[in-house]
Amino acid sequence: MRLWPRSLREGSDPDPRFTLANERTYLAWVRTSLGLVATAAALEAFGGDLLSPTLRRVLVLGLLGVAALLVIGAFGRWIRIESAMRRRESLPLPAAAAMLAGGLVVAIVAFAVGLRM
Repeated sequence: MRLWPRSLREGSDPDPRFTLANERTYLAWVRTSLGLVATAAALEAFGGDLLSPTLRRVLVLGLLGVAALLVIGAFGRWIRIESAMRRRESLPLPAAAAMLAGGLVVAIVAFAVGLRM
């Protein structure tokens, strides 16, 4: 237990159902991140005829960047929620959701513009 942050050692253990639900949510964010990685790989492998090499590279790197930030944010969110449940505080808002939405909107617009060229 010493490896965990102090906030996970404070307070009382929450109901295991809530801890497991928090873990399932974390894993859903990880699956979403893996989907972005798969999309980036598919775009790099099969998007050569659809987009210019520069735009394709920017989109691939952007999707990979959003995926990496999403996984990091999901882990931080998991810890913050677990800590809040242990201290019986309000749960934090999902900041990663806004980051994911913004990143995808930018990628979709860039892809649509790239297809018209």
